[in-house]
Amino acid sequence: MKNQTVSSKTTIFFGKHACVAALKNNKRKIRKIYVTDKNARILPYNTKHPTPKIMQMKDFDKILPKDSVHQGIAIETESLANIDIKSIDLNGVIIILDQVTDPHNVGAIIRSCVAFGASAIIMSKDHAPFESGTLAKSASGALEEIPVCKVTNLARTMDYLKKSGYWIAGMDGKAKITLDKANLSEKTAIVMGAEGKGLRDLTRKSCDLLIKLNITDQVESLNVSNAAAIALYEITK
Repeated sequence: MKNQTVSSKTTIFFGKHACVAALKNNKRKIRKIYVTDKNARILPYNTKHPTPKIMQMKDFDKILPKDSVHQGIAIETESLANIDIKSIDLNGVIIILDQVTDPHNVGAIIRSCVAFGASAIIMSKDHAPFESGTLAKSASGALEEIPVCKVTNLARTMDYLKKSGYWIAGMDGKAKITLDKANLSEKTAIVMGAEGKGLRDLTRKSCDLLIKLNITDQVESLNVSNAAAIALYEITK
């Protein structure tokens, strides 16, 4: 059980914020709960949940990856079902990730999306991280608070958003327009590519415009999660 993913549909979450948020989410199926006696009082009551297993702090090392910051709580949970973009109430800004695969970055982006009231986060099915303890910990509970849609075809999904009244803005370090000058509304989808690779050609061509952050020449680019947070703040402020 040291692997965070127990099966293709089951994973181990760890850390107080990630676990408590998951336990409060009625759409989640919880299989097991591991907690120290001290932390048992923070568990939200739900008769559907299994009886928690009380453990010593040292025993968490037997079920979690090395150096996991678990804070004395972990759960085994089934992954949430994928959400169809057509079922979402599309009103606020959306973040689209084009082959961003690092779970730390994706988790941090999900957290920023919730902080700034985004409507959804969209990723391609084939090049996105699975639900994992690392992703959930990085999202700090936000994974339970926003629709996460994994789609087969990003370009087709972007076209659907355009027909739904969205303006599609791709983040590109070589763009001529800076984000602060683009005058974007909250009905905007910001498309972000993987660090180093950036946006794929087809994704770039599917955007209505390309924008960049207004940063100094001394820094080539920012971490994708930092860039996403700045973009969300700029659009929603």
